[in-house]
This record gives sequence, C-alpha cells and structure tokens, in this order.
Amino acid sequence: MAQPPTRLPSTQPTFPKAIQVVAKLQELPGNITVTPSGRIIVSLHQFASPQYRVMEWLPQRQQLVPFPNATWASGRKADSNKGLDEVLGIQADLQGIVWMLDNGGRTEAPPQLVGWNTNTNRLDRILPIPKPLASDRTFLNDLAIDSDRQMAYIAETAMGNAAPAILVVNLKTGHTRRLLSSHPSVSPEAVELAVEGQPIQIKQPNGQLVKPRIAINPIALDGKNEWLYYGPMSGKRLYRIRTADLRNEALTPDQLGRAVQDYAAKPNCDGISIDQAGNIYISDFERNAIGVIRPDRTYQTIAQSPELSWIDAFSFGPDGYLYTVANQLHRTAALNAGQSTLQPPYLILRLKPLAQGIVGR
Repeated sequence: MAQPPTRLPSTQPTFPKAIQVVAKLQELPGNITVTPSGRIIVSLHQFASPQYRVMEWLPQRQQLVPFPNATWASGRKADSNKGLDEVLGIQADLQGIVWMLDNGGRTEAPPQLVGWNTNTNRLDRILPIPKPLASDRTFLNDLAIDSDRQMAYIAETAMGNAAPAILVVNLKTGHTRRLLSSHPSVSPEAVELAVEGQPIQIKQPNGQLVKPRIAINPIALDGKNEWLYYGPMSGKRLYRIRTADLRNEALTPDQLGRAVQDYAAKPNCDGISIDQAGNIYISDFERNAIGVIRPDRTYQTIAQSPELSWIDAFSFGPDGYLYTVANQLHRTAALNAGQSTLQPPYLILRLKPLAQGIVGR
C-alpha cells in the first residue's frame, strides 16, 4: 500500500463549532440521513430490538414515526423480501431515494438493499445480497451511495472470525462483488476500544468477557465519487481506493490490494463523512468528540462535549448543516459486559461544517 507522510494528530481542539440539539429521542438511533427535501430519517439500532427498524423525525410534531410506513418498518419474514428486518446503514441519494441496508440480523433473513422513493412514496427497488456474497457471519454495517454512477459500496464488518470486506453493488442490475476480503485495510488492528475510561466488552453466552476488535465500519465517498475512504473501527489508520479500481472487474485481488492507499491517522471511530473541500469528519466516540482530517492529512478536534456520547454517523442536510446522532452505544448491554447503563434521551445534533457537503451523506 502507498504510504503517506507521517503526521501526528492535533491534541488541542480547534475551530470549535456550536452544536445544536435537533431532537431528543427515547428510541435508540443508529445511523442518520437527511433527504434533499430536508426529511430526517434514522435507523433504530438493532442492539435495542426496536419495534420499528427505521423512523422519520417530524420537527413540527416533535416525534418519530415509522419510515417508510408501519408495515415496512415493523419487520420481515425470513422467506420474504417485503419489509425491513434489521437496518443500520442508511443513506439518501440526490434523487430522494432512501437506501436502507437491511442486514437481516434479527430473523436471519437474507440481507438486501432497499431503495424507497420519498418523492413518490413508493418502493424503488430491492436488491438481494445472496450467499456466498453474504454468509451466516455477515454483518453488513454501513454504506456509501454514488447516485451518478448508480453504485453502492458496503462495509462488511463480519462477525467472529469471518472475513471483512467491501461489497460493490451495481444499483441498476444488482450485480454484487465482494472485494478486499481480509485485506489489512478492512481488518481490525490490535487495539482496544474504550469510552470514558471503560473498555468495550462483549459478554459471551458462557459468561466470558471479550474485548472486541471490530473491522471495517467507517466508509464514505468524496465529493466527486472518485475515492472511497474507509477503515476499521478498531484501527488508527484511514485508507482510500479509487472507485474506478473497485469497478474494474479485470483487476486481480492482488492488483486491487496494491491500489489501496494508507491515507491518514485517525482515532478508533464509527461513522465518517466528507465535505466538498475534502475535510473528513470523524466520529471520535472514545473522546466524546467530532474530529476532522483536513486535506493536508492532519487531524483536528472541532467539537468535544460529554453530550457527544458515542457519535455514530453523519449526514449533510440541504440547510447547510451537518447532522449526527449521539446514541451512547458503549452503554448498551451488547458492548458493556451485558449490563445496560443507557440514559435517554439520545440526541440528533447538527453543526456548521467547515465546507458544504453532498446532501444525504
């Protein structure tokens, strides 16, 4: 992999931005997207086994309602593709289609990518992700949508000893490929995750506590859709690869692996987003902070507060704000040794970014 110049992250907050609270939620949010018309859509985190998998925040009524409707949001049978089984990754494109990555985690239903047209309030398409592209240990976590080329790039975090990867989906045909399987850029590093001084621990069925190492999770496209940026949640480096290389089916796995670039230092993080100036926003959940990797590849903190309790994902809105959620994920029983210490409300937040970004991302 091409090596970048070594640059040390800044430890001092710079360019502080006012954080505005958009909503206080009793339901545990996962990821967030804002449509071109300004609708705020959130997935509800599967750690909480929500009744509705995806919901929309209605500012006028100050409440969440099922999205796209109660029937679709309330579940799916394992032998059906109608309905949403379990959703984390969600992103609106410039045509107003909300893409929901149904990972099938609740009923072991086959994973699928569901597009819902918010302009017509109709199903746009369903793209199944069958075996062997998705295995029993698959965890399709997050996604990045290129609406110009009609492509989707999916972070396959995988579970246990399964191989993490990037899935590349042609949104027109549904043709899907599994790439960079177990490549160092998608694999976790030997680093621990800790928030507020407490290690992240998963309680196994036998009672044993395990400190997880989590593979690829952050994933985002640049403003021109030329580069895909990504990295492991448990990892201190951010990588990138040209989307042209990911679309090139003539490249061998070795050739594709050599096309990966080690881009910059980062903290352990969850979601990322990129503005039109090339600033990469980082969910620095270990420090209750939002950071940014500048175009010169230096890292800076732009917001830090106890209320930024596990920043999860980002989305630019049509109003010029960058939206995010703080969901206290480290306090869930799933990541806190089997004991929930969650303290609602959870927050939808927004801040003015350093530059404008593409709505929905």
